[in-house]
Amino acid sequence: MIQRVQTLYLFIVLLASGVLPFFLNLWTDAKGIEVYAANEILYSSLFVASAVLAVISIFAYKKRKNQFVLNRLNMILNLFLLGFFVYRSLSLSGETVVSEKGIGMLLPIVSIVLLVLANRAIKKDEDLVKSVDRLR
Repeated sequence: MIQRVQTLYLFIVLLASGVLPFFLNLWTDAKGIEVYAANEILYSSLFVASAVLAVISIFAYKKRKNQFVLNRLNMILNLFLLGFFVYRSLSLSGETVVSEKGIGMLLPIVSIVLLVLANRAIKKDEDLVKSVDRLR
């Protein structure tokens, strides 16, 4: 479990979805108030759901096919989160004082890239197991 590279990728997804959104601001509004994931219930619940899926996927290391499907679900969840951020960022810049987008809006992109890398490593493990079964 720990020695597999996809576990490392999933642990970084856990950090990017479960910890960082509550410390990195998502955006700054026109009044200069920084908005974090803890301030918005929709964003915090989606980030926590992504982190929970990553934890479940880490502990599903014996069932590679289920782990692959869980990672795909996590990617879809992060795409929804990214869509909400794109919508929010396009609706923010209509004031005379321009709002700033925070670095926290990029966290779903980081998570998606890491989940793709984890799925690639899972597929490689599955192919290795299938090739060994063929030799028997």
